[in-house]
Formats: sequence, C-alpha cells, structure tokens
Amino acid sequence: VQLQASGGGLVQPGGSRRLSCVASGKIYRINDMGWYRQGPGKQRELVATITSGGSMNYADSVKGRFTISRDNAKNTVYLQMSNLQPEDTAVYYCNADLYYNDYGNPAVENAWGQGTQVTVSS
Repeated sequence: VQLQASGGGLVQPGGSRRLSCVASGKIYRINDMGWYRQGPGKQRELVATITSGGSMNYADSVKGRFTISRDNAKNTVYLQMSNLQPEDTAVYYCNADLYYNDYGNPAVENAWGQGTQVTVSS
C-alpha cells in the first residue's frame, strides 16, 4: 500500500493551489487522512486532518485559508490552499490510516506520502 501526493509547485503570494493524495493497494478501509508540512529548518507540523465521517481539524495558521476534503470512492484526500503566503512554503506530506489485505490477512498501516514541495514566492 502507498500514498502518492501531487500538486505542489511555485505559487505567488495570495495565490491558490490544490494538493491531491491517492492511496493505492489492496485497501478496504481508510480512517483518518491528513496533511502535514515541513518548512525550511522547521519540524513537521500538522496542517489538517479529516476523519472517515468527514470531521475536519485545522492548524490555527491555516484556518479560513485551507480546506481539506476527501473522496472515499477514489481513496483520495485533497488540500485546497488559498491566500498562500511565503510562510506556507514547505514540503507537504499526506498521511492516512490504511486498512488492507496482506496475503489474506487484515493489516493496518499509518502511511506517509513522499511529499510535494509548495513554494510561495514572487
């Protein structure tokens, strides 16, 4: 099982960007999904999470600017980012609790995507 993140790039201050993260493998359930980020010289921090039922949680620094959503049919979580600022520059990682079939046995993994770089600069 794996997570594949995409959508990063260079954005001007005040701009928007949407990140996507797809889970693949013999997955039969996904619980919490989320986005984290790690800026230059900083520790990884939580950005937003969403439960399987759709309850969302945001870091104070992104409330009102970022929106997390998920498409359970596509095993995908999104992060819509608006009014981006230079301090949002970071590598963004997706994370999810994946329940999957491991050669006939149920298994669970807290998986991380490979990270996608978002740079906010003029």
